[in-house]
Amino acid sequence: MADDLVYMSATEMVGRFGDGSLSPLEVTRAILQRIQTLDEKVNAYILVDADAAISAAQASERRWHMGKALGPVDGVPTSVKDLLVTRGWPTLRGSKATDPDQPWNEDAPTVARLKEQGAVLLGKTNTPEFGHKGVTDSLLAGITRNPWDLDKTPGGSSGGASAALAAGMGPLALGTDGGGSIRIPGSFAGVTGLKPTFGRVPAYPASPFGTLATVGPMARTVTDAALMYNVITRPDIRDWMALPDDGRDYLQGLEDGVKGLRIAYSRDLGLDWVKVDPEVAALVEEAAKTIAGLGATVEEADPTFPHDPKDVFLAHWLTGAAYLLSLYTEEQRAKMDPSLRQFAEEGRKFSMIDFYDAVSRRSQIGLALNYFFEKYDLLITPTMPIPAFKAGENLPSPDYKGDGFAWTPFTYPFNLSRQPASTIPCGFTKAGLPVGLQIVGRLHEDALVLQATRAYERANPLYDRRPSLD
Repeated sequence: MADDLVYMSATEMVGRFGDGSLSPLEVTRAILQRIQTLDEKVNAYILVDADAAISAAQASERRWHMGKALGPVDGVPTSVKDLLVTRGWPTLRGSKATDPDQPWNEDAPTVARLKEQGAVLLGKTNTPEFGHKGVTDSLLAGITRNPWDLDKTPGGSSGGASAALAAGMGPLALGTDGGGSIRIPGSFAGVTGLKPTFGRVPAYPASPFGTLATVGPMARTVTDAALMYNVITRPDIRDWMALPDDGRDYLQGLEDGVKGLRIAYSRDLGLDWVKVDPEVAALVEEAAKTIAGLGATVEEADPTFPHDPKDVFLAHWLTGAAYLLSLYTEEQRAKMDPSLRQFAEEGRKFSMIDFYDAVSRRSQIGLALNYFFEKYDLLITPTMPIPAFKAGENLPSPDYKGDGFAWTPFTYPFNLSRQPASTIPCGFTKAGLPVGLQIVGRLHEDALVLQATRAYERANPLYDRRPSLD
């Protein structure tokens, strides 16, 4: 029974809260017990506030009994990535340079919306320092491990979130994505997640990585991700770059399928340096066939990039790191992850002219993708070219030395273009590691991305598979 509770979807929970067959307190206690039992192995959480979670669950239970639920996630246990400020909890951002002795008197927009709708916040999930890399470990909080194989990484930088989801330590998680940080760990840990269109989810404080970075939902099912998306897309005046509220219900149309859609399938984005693991390639190709079998027109096609997206992304990411570290003293920087310091050192080599040249090239990439999506409604690719690799390592193998972004080629192009992109499990390797399928949509068509992701999930439901951790 406890195992059923901790892996229950948020959607089912809410339905059962409503009919009185389950209470938020019962679910919260089961998940807190799960965290207490297992997180020593996984290290998904940097902070767990059991007292606050129990208190919130009790309040939710009273509301449901009175028929006065606050919203669609009232009573649902939810985790918050430790990059998002949360009232009453330190937001250390994975860094020893962050002073924990601060007022902590503000909620990020997404945190505020979840609280307003009655979500039960469990605690903060682990992230690499300032979310700067695609694996999750830090000098502050140690290594987060993949529940499918504890010797492997769950990816990053939302690796604490993905590991918590996969291990049954909460059905909903807030993640962030500046270069793949929702999709990389989603793929490695076998969960779903959405990188929204930039500006669709309000964010505050602003990321040092600028318009690359977004906040998005992570969950074990697409329906749960859409449920959460309905909450976190609500407006907040503190984000001056946020899109106008569209008032959309992302659950409406979610089951409409992909029949009649024109979908491009790209094995490697047409980039000659991208190498995809054969097991990953085979599973993603099978997923493309499955989607075609649902009534979509699927054809192999690669976007034409006018510039290598990796070079353009690096110019943005590394200068962002340089700016970030410029805000800290030399003494504070000495406490930071050597890889972050190396990023900043490389970023300082870019001149202002170099940076604005990268901005110009980014706009040309965005325009090229707009033209590509005139012909196609969606693009499907592998989320990652490889399965999860050894925990505690920054790179999959020495082959990537000197090119730390070559192993994530499918994610950051769509941070550059600001387009919505999801990941969903499409199978497992012979070693039992999850593989992700990425679905990319036109700007502002987040609903269609969720709809297609849900159509694939219905055809190949893998969310009931669970890692063996006990």
